[in-house]
Amino acid sequence: MIRVPVDLREMVIALAGHAGQAIMQVYGRGFEVSHKDDASPVTDADLLANRIIVEGLARITPNLPILSEESAQVSWEERQHWTSYWLVDPIDGTREFVKRNGQFSVNIALIHQGAPYFAVIQEPVTGTVWHATRGELAYRREHNHDTALHTRTPASAPLQVAVSRSYNSDRVDAMLQRMGPVQSIRLGSSLKLCHIAEGRLDVYPRLGPTSEWDTAAGQCILHAAGGNVLSLQTGKPFRYNRRPSLLNGEFIALGDLSLPWRQWLVD
Repeated sequence: MIRVPVDLREMVIALAGHAGQAIMQVYGRGFEVSHKDDASPVTDADLLANRIIVEGLARITPNLPILSEESAQVSWEERQHWTSYWLVDPIDGTREFVKRNGQFSVNIALIHQGAPYFAVIQEPVTGTVWHATRGELAYRREHNHDTALHTRTPASAPLQVAVSRSYNSDRVDAMLQRMGPVQSIRLGSSLKLCHIAEGRLDVYPRLGPTSEWDTAAGQCILHAAGGNVLSLQTGKPFRYNRRPSLLNGEFIALGDLSLPWRQWLVD
């Protein structure tokens, strides 16, 4: 196990806040949108936040490597030797940023031996921060006050189910039908996992593509609050930097781990 000192936690929270402020400056004015090779959008805000976070983490922890969505050209030959590293998504939910619906976040996770160990998620629009360290509690911070988080157990009836704002499919609809009575809530980015950690939502099925930087911070926070992010293929929590690909498989996020999620699966 590694130790996350209080001063390191606070420096990373401050760094996420600095990135969030920079994002909101771009959000408040016009910006151009370009697209990467996978057709996902990228804006000046993504690149600015990336620079702030990467430079800040390199200054705070110069001996730890950093993998970020906007600078992910590190080869597997190099990555496979990493024991601990930072995994960053400067703006999770760039599509939501472009749509100007406010539902995007800054994700920073410390990965240790393949598992998310420490995480900070910041919501730029509100300034709210969620943070957690593995083996400890998860917290929501507002106005410099931390509130401990616990998932809702047992889950509510009807189930409160998060649905992606930008990704949906007939398979997701079929899965929702198998859950029985549900109330679906459309929400963007890793905020879905934070809301499950808070006990405001119960389930988030994801049958579309994600990358490791999309889920690591939220998985850490949700796990510390009593839930988890489970692979639909293995039924186990995601592991990180364990293969050349940085893409995740399909997953379900649960607040109440006793829910019969395997009965909801659709071929």
